[in-house]
Amino acid sequence: MENKFGMTGFIYNNDYEWEIVGEGVRRKILGYNKDLMLVIVEFKKGAIGYIHNHYHSQVSYLISGSFEVTIGSEKKIQKAGDVFFLESNIEHGVVAQEDSCLVDVFSPHREDFLKK
Repeated sequence: MENKFGMTGFIYNNDYEWEIVGEGVRRKILGYNKDLMLVIVEFKKGAIGYIHNHYHSQVSYLISGSFEVTIGSEKKIQKAGDVFFLESNIEHGVVAQEDSCLVDVFSPHREDFLKK
C-alpha cells in the first residue's frame, strides 16, 4: 500500500516495474517509510555500481551471483549469501562478476531514489 509515509503492508514484487539506473543495472523499491527502505538491484555481468558515499546506513545482502565489493580502499569478492554493512559516508561500490542480484536496505530511506 502506498501512502504519505511510503510503501507499507503487503508488497508484491510483480506489482512494481524495474527502473533502469545504469548500464546493466536495474532496481525496484519494495518498501519504505521515512526511516527505512528496501531495494532489490539486478546487475548484468560486468555492470558497475560506481564508487560513491551517502549519509544513509546501508546493509546489502547478495541474493545471487558474485560481486567485487569495494569498501574504502579494500576490495573483496563476495558471493550469494554474503553481506556488506556500511555506516554513513563510507565510500563503496560493486562490480558484478556474473549476472547477480542483491537487496539493499537503507536507513533512513533514500529520498533521491523516489520519483518526483
